[in-house]
Amino acid sequence: VNTVEHALAALRGLSIDNVLIEIDGSEVPILDGSAQGFVEVLEAAGIVEQETDREYLVIKEPVTFFDEESDTELFALPSEHFEVTTLIDFDSPTIGKQYASLDRIEDFKSEIANSRTFVFVREIEHLLDQGLIKGGDFTNAIVIVDRIMDQKELDDLAKKLGKESIKVEKTGVLNTVKLHYDNEPARHKLLDVVGDLALLGRPIKGKIVARKPGHKVNVEFTRKLKKELLRQRKFKGRPDYDPNQKPHFNTQEIEKILPHRHPFLLVDKIVELKEDYVVGIKNVTYDEYFFPGHFPDNPIMPGVLQIEALAQTGGILALAQVDDPENWSTYFIKIDYAKFRHHVVPGDTLILKMELLSPIRRGICEMKGTAYVGDKLAAEGVLIAQIIKEK
Repeated sequence: VNTVEHALAALRGLSIDNVLIEIDGSEVPILDGSAQGFVEVLEAAGIVEQETDREYLVIKEPVTFFDEESDTELFALPSEHFEVTTLIDFDSPTIGKQYASLDRIEDFKSEIANSRTFVFVREIEHLLDQGLIKGGDFTNAIVIVDRIMDQKELDDLAKKLGKESIKVEKTGVLNTVKLHYDNEPARHKLLDVVGDLALLGRPIKGKIVARKPGHKVNVEFTRKLKKELLRQRKFKGRPDYDPNQKPHFNTQEIEKILPHRHPFLLVDKIVELKEDYVVGIKNVTYDEYFFPGHFPDNPIMPGVLQIEALAQTGGILALAQVDDPENWSTYFIKIDYAKFRHHVVPGDTLILKMELLSPIRRGICEMKGTAYVGDKLAAEGVLIAQIIKEK
């Protein structure tokens, strides 16, 4: 289906994620060249809030895109919410340089939706010769006149558009209607950016800056963002570790909970502890007792010890729910689905996350464990243990 950007912009502008639109042709109707008509019929259809939480693409690091052919630049920058700024620069005395911005998606309906598409009168004949804009009219686009055309050119154009005649007496906007905004072309480019980014399939938490945007480069930029979305999905749930953050438990405090001691205490600190998950840190150093034998000249942390580090981290979560953790011990019952995906070597910081899969009953704890080094998943598995109060 072609020319979907205005309908998609209306959907994103109204924060609609789940919708069925039936269409009886290969193109979405252009209507008046804006997203206003789509906004109106979507609101008339009614919007229902659903129970499922939204999945966002969260921009954590700048994402940049540059197209040398069109001299277009697009950026995605970290921000708490979705915002867009567009800058356009045409070699035209009529439009010149313009910019537009949308600081809140809630303002799309009132500030952006009715901004119409625009075209230069000198481009119309070429578009018609290419078999495009068959539904084009002077009522569904802002036609920009940036040079005086001779009457023969205008007569030929009028014939192709099915009009009796066209007269251009001065540069400016050909339409008899007034612009909705002085910067309506820049606002429409922003509308297009919103619609093209909707191809991502997820709303964005981030600031988008687009200089000289166009549909082709917008889509290429969206493809780049899609790769980042897939990467985030792959590591969904990976904890964000800030070494400057004060730990929830340091090593000495961990020793008050767990019975393990050096050299078998494999958790250095706990950085996050909630009701249903815990995050621990293991700093892997070259002088670990196992490296001389595993392996000489090729030090790799054994996978079973990565699982043990996860288990000790999970023990913190389990024992944090009893009043006297120093009198309890945890024992393995079962390990399922253990996989080792990436080598752990000296100098690595192992981020250990344990999540409860079900409430603790009769001392039985079932947890999913994942161990990361940076963005790489090192080990994972489902661990089942029992906590027992020692006599």
